Amino acid sequence: MENITLLLGIVIITALVFDFTNGFHDTANAMATTISTGALRPKTAVAMSAVLNLVGAFLSIEVAKTISGGIINEAGIRTEVIFAALVGAILWNLLTWLLGLPSSSSHALFGGLIGAAVMSAGFSAVNGGTIVTKVLIPAVAAPVVAGLAAFLATRLTYRIGSRTDDKATSKGYRAGQIASAGLVSLAHGTNDAQKTMGVITLALVTGGVLAPGANPPMWVIVSAGLAIALGTYLGGWRIIRTMGKGLTDLQPQQGFAAQTSAATVILASSHLGFSLSTTQSCSGAVMGAGLGRRGGVVRWSTATRMFVAWGLTLPAAALVGAGAEFLTGQGTWGIAAVALLLLAGSGTIWSLSRRKPVDHTNVTDDEIAATGAGAGSGTDAALDGLKVTIPAPAAPAAATGEPAPAPAATV
Repeated sequence: MENITLLLGIVIITALVFDFTNGFHDTANAMATTISTGALRPKTAVAMSAVLNLVGAFLSIEVAKTISGGIINEAGIRTEVIFAALVGAILWNLLTWLLGLPSSSSHALFGGLIGAAVMSAGFSAVNGGTIVTKVLIPAVAAPVVAGLAAFLATRLTYRIGSRTDDKATSKGYRAGQIASAGLVSLAHGTNDAQKTMGVITLALVTGGVLAPGANPPMWVIVSAGLAIALGTYLGGWRIIRTMGKGLTDLQPQQGFAAQTSAATVILASSHLGFSLSTTQSCSGAVMGAGLGRRGGVVRWSTATRMFVAWGLTLPAAALVGAGAEFLTGQGTWGIAAVALLLLAGSGTIWSLSRRKPVDHTNVTDDEIAATGAGAGSGTDAALDGLKVTIPAPAAPAAATGEPAPAPAATV
């Protein structure tokens, strides 16, 4: 570490900040369903997830090698390019967190890297084949595969549960949820923590500290694991609420099926070196589980907003990364300007989030009922308790010619 320059040190710190935002942005992937069904208390859930994310960071380095030597060509890439890429990824992560949208931290990072590299050295700086096979194809396939697996698993769990005691079944699936949530957290550590390891390793290569193709040093693995664990513990409560309550209403059986399906997909991809989005995998699994229960629904208005965010993530982060790289290419003042823009943007987003804070005390509160579900509920509530007096028909006229009084009916 003795050859690390000031700029390289700034890049490493910025990478760990991205890792931190990745942790609290993606906590929902593992724990949203467990929290929404009441299987674990919110703070207990995020603490458990943080520990397992840290453990998962030490289990593999295949994804880290994909990031450090696969997506962009190391030759000719300056350290400033990595800094610009991280700025784009961090700002997109914070913006989608503010909006409560479970977008992909992974694709934000990839977009930032691609945009900054192209701005610096042209399109030859990116490996198109690697991007297609290890980023774009998994991005499309992962939520579909996880969703289909969760759909089938949910159908199976309800079929099995129909022959057993409901209370015992529910209790068993809550325990299963805790175990499967732990598995997702472990999988998240093996996949997402490695992305930061790969970025830091890439920065060390561009700075001449490591040889091209080198594996992440141990201090990089430890620091990346700690950063993502700390972010996970603080919890991205806004996205947890969207994943746990906004997409569909989940029962313990569905939560167990969703988390098990997502964890299987993530762990398999980590083993193969595919740098997929854990957010998209878990979101697909939640929707599949929602459709798998008879009578279950997916709130497509929320899902549509999420799909739009998925589609915008890579190009939006790429544009910010390219703009940041343009500034860093101007010299020291440009690097300082990008750093100030990052601090100003992050501070603005944080202050906006304080207007309507979401934390462990209100993360499970219901916001708005599903669109169209009981569309007349507002009218029913207005009429509840209202008494309308309707005069009864007049009795036949008496000898005096005046109608005899009759009791009124109240509804």
